Amino acid sequence: MTNEKITISWKNYLELCKPKVVALLVFTANVGMLLAVPGMPPVALFIYATLGIGLASASAAAINHFIDQKADAEMARTQNRPLPQGDLSSGNVLIFAGILGISAMLILVFLVNTLTAALAFISLIGYAVIYTVYLKRMTPQNIVIGGAAGAAPPLLGWCAMTGEVHPYALLLFLLIFVWTPPHFWALAIARRDEYAKVNIPMLPVTHGTEFTRLHILLYTILLFIVTLLPYLTGMSGLIYVIPGSFLSLGFIYFAIKMMRTKDDKTAMQTFGYSIVYLMLIFALLLVDHYFKYTLV
Repeated sequence: MTNEKITISWKNYLELCKPKVVALLVFTANVGMLLAVPGMPPVALFIYATLGIGLASASAAAINHFIDQKADAEMARTQNRPLPQGDLSSGNVLIFAGILGISAMLILVFLVNTLTAALAFISLIGYAVIYTVYLKRMTPQNIVIGGAAGAAPPLLGWCAMTGEVHPYALLLFLLIFVWTPPHFWALAIARRDEYAKVNIPMLPVTHGTEFTRLHILLYTILLFIVTLLPYLTGMSGLIYVIPGSFLSLGFIYFAIKMMRTKDDKTAMQTFGYSIVYLMLIFALLLVDHYFKYTLV
């Protein structure tokens, strides 16, 4: 029985970290690190930066669990999380989040660089406090403004390797920043009744699904333009831009499909595609980068 409780507790703490979300954030951070250098980065620095950024992201996720626990208890999508289920106490979660956050800052300050640590701290506060406490409940543009925190990892990764904010790193930031609204609004359409129930003013709740679908389409078109910028600025080449353009057209296709079918199933399909889309876009940037490097 004791072993079973230990296993359940371990899984609960892991769930607080939102591992799937953090894995995607760390992946984009790793791509930022690798794109920042012509060859392979220093192995130790790469590991420390990955660990620090990952722990900071996990800390922000745990704080989000703590702040949103009442709303989570009323939403079907989140009611089985550790806090609503009573598997962990608020004190447990805050201590855990604090340990993760402090560990992240110590690693980044002493083993990476202070700029990365400062930007990671700003991102943590931006998501865990500014977005979750204020923006999420204040404006239907919450995910647009709050998306800056989620767009930070590749910028953090680049800074970890170079100690500077490079224009190409800002392009990576911009790519995720523009990707975030159509990604999240697709989910929000499918879960609009749950958000309405807990008085969270997501765009489909305040302005309706038709308005939201239109904005998803507009953002996917804008995203298509943004994904061309790495090629147009010389950051990447044809290996990235050709398949990347088809991926962006696929996102636009799903947005148009949402305009026509108007059902929750299509919205969730769009949400799923958006995750695969971002992973493949960053993977293409990486493949293109190292292909050019091998030719030099």
